[in-house]
Amino acid sequence: MSVLKERLMSWATGRTTVSQDAGYVARTVVLEDAAHLAALLASDAVDADTMIFVPGVDGSAGPAGSPTVIGYEGSLAEPGTEFTHDPGFYLQIQAYGISEYMSVVGPTLVRVADATDFESYLLDADRAHDQGTFADFLTNPAIQLADLPALGAGQDGDGPGLRLYVGPSGQVSTSPGGSPLGKAGDGFGGLVRAWERSNAESGRPCGVCLGAVVPEETRVAALAERPWLGRYLAAVHALRDLRARGILGTGVSGFGERLVTGLAEHPEPADARDPDLLLLLRAGEDVYAHAPRQGRTFRLSRTVAETAESLLVCGSVDAAARYAERARLEAVLRQFADTGLALLAKPFVDAGR
Repeated sequence: MSVLKERLMSWATGRTTVSQDAGYVARTVVLEDAAHLAALLASDAVDADTMIFVPGVDGSAGPAGSPTVIGYEGSLAEPGTEFTHDPGFYLQIQAYGISEYMSVVGPTLVRVADATDFESYLLDADRAHDQGTFADFLTNPAIQLADLPALGAGQDGDGPGLRLYVGPSGQVSTSPGGSPLGKAGDGFGGLVRAWERSNAESGRPCGVCLGAVVPEETRVAALAERPWLGRYLAAVHALRDLRARGILGTGVSGFGERLVTGLAEHPEPADARDPDLLLLLRAGEDVYAHAPRQGRTFRLSRTVAETAESLLVCGSVDAAARYAERARLEAVLRQFADTGLALLAKPFVDAGR
């Protein structure tokens, strides 16, 4: 992936796979109006490592030590529009609520643009969680869902240090649908403090990036009722990754089904909430494992998959011994540990005891 596309993706989603130092300036900024560029450049919110997307400007290089300015046409904010950057990169912007009815013809960013979109998102998540049926458009490799921290993914890595958006009036937030943190030209420290204050006042992360389009009390209540949303979003990403490899996932363990039938009735499954814990995906009779944190996907034999599922669901070898032989459980636990992958939400010493 090019640096430019990686910056766009992390700015849009609020998540990044690129390790970065603690943010002292914004990594990526998108302006809706070039009139605010001068104020932004005069502030301490940007430096030579910042990439700034500005509509209708020449993206030629500036003085040494200045931010990289990238010109674009269209919008990254408004659903129903298209973002265009030379040479020939196009990104469609769509509202969540209509995305299931639209044909995906290329890279597409799906936004929760209002409370109705948010309700549609929750309905899809509930259906996947209860019945194992994932919205087809969400698992398309060409789709990216915007503002993941506010949708249940958690705000790990998000904030003014990762992304800023400067709207038409000059108001600054982390996203087009975000609550205001200040205005173009404000110091970076003030933007960070405003972001931290908004999140401290919210019951769930992130209290900023959808704050202007979804009532915060509605969002907080919905996320509190669904502590598994981070796991759901990880499953969506895993299915998307599998589909990009030409493999259509037909089920995800913990979402309406289990590989081992008896595990469906196991009380308080240990893999219900942790978005970083290994996911098991079914594609017909084949089973694949996906490690969200590492971004790795690989095929498993049915026996190993069922054993791994017992450990994931039960949380320890002792509890899982009800569903599989202890020797096999311990062997699989060690096998995964040797490759740097944990099967237990809180790894235990001595093979999970």
